[in-house]
Amino acid sequence: RLHLVTWNVGTASPPPDVTSLLQLDSLGPTMDMYVIGLQEVNSRITNFLSDLAFDDPWSIFFMTVLSPLGYIKLSSVRMQGLLLLIFVKHVHLPFIRDIHTHYTRTGLYGYWGNKGGVTVRMSLYGHTVCFMNCHLPAHMENTEQRLDDFEKILEMQFEGENIPSTLDHDVLFWFGDLNFRIADYGIHFVRESINNKRYNLLWEKDQLNMAKKKEAFLQEFMEGPLQFKPTYKFDLYSDVYDTSEKKRKPAWTDRILWRVKNLCQHASKEGEFSEEERTISVTLNNYISHMSYGISDHKPVTGTFVLELKPLLSAPLVTLHPEGEWSPEHDVLISYSAVPEFPSSAWDWIGLFKVAFRHVNDYVTYAWVEDDEVSSNKDSKQVYMSAAEIPDMGGEFLLCYYSKNLQSIVGISQPFQIQPNRTLTEKGLTQEESSWMQKPDNLESHDEF
Repeated sequence: RLHLVTWNVGTASPPPDVTSLLQLDSLGPTMDMYVIGLQEVNSRITNFLSDLAFDDPWSIFFMTVLSPLGYIKLSSVRMQGLLLLIFVKHVHLPFIRDIHTHYTRTGLYGYWGNKGGVTVRMSLYGHTVCFMNCHLPAHMENTEQRLDDFEKILEMQFEGENIPSTLDHDVLFWFGDLNFRIADYGIHFVRESINNKRYNLLWEKDQLNMAKKKEAFLQEFMEGPLQFKPTYKFDLYSDVYDTSEKKRKPAWTDRILWRVKNLCQHASKEGEFSEEERTISVTLNNYISHMSYGISDHKPVTGTFVLELKPLLSAPLVTLHPEGEWSPEHDVLISYSAVPEFPSSAWDWIGLFKVAFRHVNDYVTYAWVEDDEVSSNKDSKQVYMSAAEIPDMGGEFLLCYYSKNLQSIVGISQPFQIQPNRTLTEKGLTQEESSWMQKPDNLESHDEF
């Protein structure tokens, strides 16, 4: 289950709550992956430079919301105001490989990154999947420029060997502030159609729908029905369309489309490709806007999908587990084994993570698989971690094996307990008891603070 968000946030700070945006209150099964595409993230030079050194406020915000629920930030890519974040459940980590990011500037003839696309691609259970967040040129008259820019973004190539081109991925998701407008009709007719919820009257004059009928490269992209109000342009903190002097005509600028390569092959080679042979399919469960968010002049749009995959990978490359009882009072051992074809490197490492870790660099400590090795045979190897590195307070943790060659986590242990340091715990209890003895008789415990 994949939940995809596109939102032009208009340089605003994150809202207080995103429960409904991420459907965290849904009664159905939880999502396996969140893909969040933002446009117009605050990109003043000072912000941008500090965000390069540290995670930007939006990334931190979504990590804070999602990491306690068992999601980690798998990947992110930023180009000025464009930001793409991908979060995934822990259980899927060993089956996601070959993650690459890319960005394409199209503003100022390719010299400026205020417009363009940011892209993340990966192998998901052996299938190639690509996510592309775009911000295309604005204004009614720029349809051709929007199409030209999108073609340019599609032509970009990822760095690395044997990585397919964008359109050669099994599934491609294209989303963002695509800025297509509603042509021909006047503002009064458009607003009246919206007020009467007769959105279908506007579909045939939507510039993207019109372009899909003419442009061959767009015809393979699918989109759910636009059964929600146009998401641009609103007065801030309201659901009232633009009341400024410009009175912009409402439009479905914020869109989510997808393309399944097998379906394209199926359509072009009828009869050669049976339904049974399809190893991946995409089903759209819902495609909606979220009117309650008013921090910018756009409303966010989400698409919830089911990706059905025949796994081409069914076992992790590395299996690992902690040996014996772990505590900060002695050095500890990790056992791991790898499949024969695993391309190991001297730069591989095993990290100790809290269960609710945020991203791959959020480790508590780590061991190098070569430098810290203590034993090896054909079936398994052991590495050690120093007692000095183990957290004194203990708690619930995970071990993850990070592959330098594959640039991803390729093995993850079951959660396990680290016992607290007994010496410190006993000392802490003694101090607590003595301070309790010194309390005045009339001070209730709940008055401490």
